[in-house]
Amino acid sequence: MSGEDEEQHVPVDLRPDVPHPARMYDYYLGGKDNFPADRAAAEQVVSLGPLVRISARANRSFLGRSVRHLARQGITQFLDIGTGIPTAGNTHEVAQQILPDARVAYVDNDPIVLVHGRALLTGSATGTVNVVQGDLRDPKSVLADPAVRAVIDFDRPVALLLYAVLHFIDEADDPYGIVRTLLDALPSGSHLALSHGTADFLTTEEADRGPAVYRGATAQLTMRSKDQVARFFDGLELAEPGLVTAPLWRPDEEPQDTDHQVAIWAGVGRKP
Repeated sequence: MSGEDEEQHVPVDLRPDVPHPARMYDYYLGGKDNFPADRAAAEQVVSLGPLVRISARANRSFLGRSVRHLARQGITQFLDIGTGIPTAGNTHEVAQQILPDARVAYVDNDPIVLVHGRALLTGSATGTVNVVQGDLRDPKSVLADPAVRAVIDFDRPVALLLYAVLHFIDEADDPYGIVRTLLDALPSGSHLALSHGTADFLTTEEADRGPAVYRGATAQLTMRSKDQVARFFDGLELAEPGLVTAPLWRPDEEPQDTDHQVAIWAGVGRKP
């Protein structure tokens, strides 16, 4: 692992009294890196129904399947923005099972994610992997960051990974402009793998209650429809089966009855 070693020892204000989306997601997945405030907020969301936890796990499984797909396509570089707290099957672990020299730059704006990520990577990565502090809302800074460029060669195809992060970017921050800026910096043959929360299968009450919980957290939640999520892939060639709910993207197992209603749209597109 490369990076600034001294950054690993900087004290971090975890703000345990404020629900945090990354720690809430960790709780949905059955992790232990969360606090009572995170669990209380997450339980409010879980109370909407069993598909909340199912959706979180389906999103994580989509990460694994899509990264494996990209590695098998010969993609050796992965820019994973909004990575969240590490858990089983992280991007570099999946990619390096297929391509041991795969290069991964993790980018997140949350200090707790950085601390966990750097601890995980100590002595565990076989290729070049770095964990970088950066904000998706400032894509030009992410692209210019020397720690990102130490890992990613922007003259060769890159997999841009945006898993379950764009629904924390509201319209005022121009999510489509952010994705376009990132894709414009990548050469032909690069890919976008994306998953995004949706209210398409929720009742009006459920669609209101979920985002309301996040209004008390450190990041807000903006659910988007299938058509809105599809706009992120404008100009790209969508891989089969297109934009589908996360469990239905090239599943490893037989689909379940509820898979078509999992509240996560997912897809992979190639830049011509």
